[in-house]
This record gives sequence, structure tokens and C-alpha cells, in this order.
Amino acid sequence: MAGPDTAGVLAPPPAIFATAFVAGWLLGRVLPWPILPAAIAFWAGFVPGIAALAIAVAAWREMRRARTAVSPYTPSTALVRTGPFAYSRNPLYVALILLSLGLSLLVNTLWCVLLLLLPAMVVLRRGVIAREEAYLQRCFGEDYRLYCATTRRWL
Repeated sequence: MAGPDTAGVLAPPPAIFATAFVAGWLLGRVLPWPILPAAIAFWAGFVPGIAALAIAVAAWREMRRARTAVSPYTPSTALVRTGPFAYSRNPLYVALILLSLGLSLLVNTLWCVLLLLLPAMVVLRRGVIAREEAYLQRCFGEDYRLYCATTRRWL
């Protein structure tokens, strides 16, 4: 999947979260246990969903502005430290987590999605983030080490 100058991630991060969400949604259909009344759950899902969209758009713009790839399957040409990247080394993954939470509220399967979101986050951490971090360390050396020392992985 990965070329010689990429992180060699295990799977596309959106696919990891989509798999967890769909499996959680299906589990919720088999074992329904709504946490909130349907109308409240539906509207509550918009808050993390809108936050996810705002973070993702801002992070994507910063990466485009720096002329580096958003895809982990394309070589990184710049270390982005502005916008959401000033607060989190992984704002796009924070956005995917928020999107998963928002969608799970929208369809009122929060418990199912949360149950499966934890393994998805383990896969993300080990199969994606660890590989990306090693790759970025190789690419950017001391600059990346300093970025890691001053910026949290999540929030």
C-alpha cells in the first residue's frame, strides 16, 4: 500500500473509523439501547459533528497551504505546525473521533459505537500514528522532535 517515501500506514484512517461506526450501528440495530430520547440524541449529534467538520477543514487548509499531502500514502514535504496543528499533532484524527461520536448520537447508538471506537483507536495509534511518527522523524529529524516536545498528540 505504501511507497518507499511514505509512512506505510496499516489502513486509511477514515476506513478504520467507518468500519467501527458501521459495526457499532449494526450492533445497535441488533441490541438497541438508546441512551437519550431520539430527538435529543439527533440534535446532540450535530455539536461534535460540526466541531469535526470545522477541525478537518482547518487542518486540510493548513496542509494545502504548506503544500504537503493530506494522504498518508503520499510523501510529506512540510511539517505543518499552524492552525489546528499548533494544538494537536493529529487534528484530522481528532476530527474523525468527533465525527464518529456525532454520528453515533445522530443514530442513537452511542454505546455501541463507543464500544467499537476503542479498538479503532488502538488500531489507529499502532497501525497509523506510530508509523506516521516514525516516518516524520525520518523526514524532519530535530524539527519534528521539537514539535512533538511542544505539541500534544491529541489535545
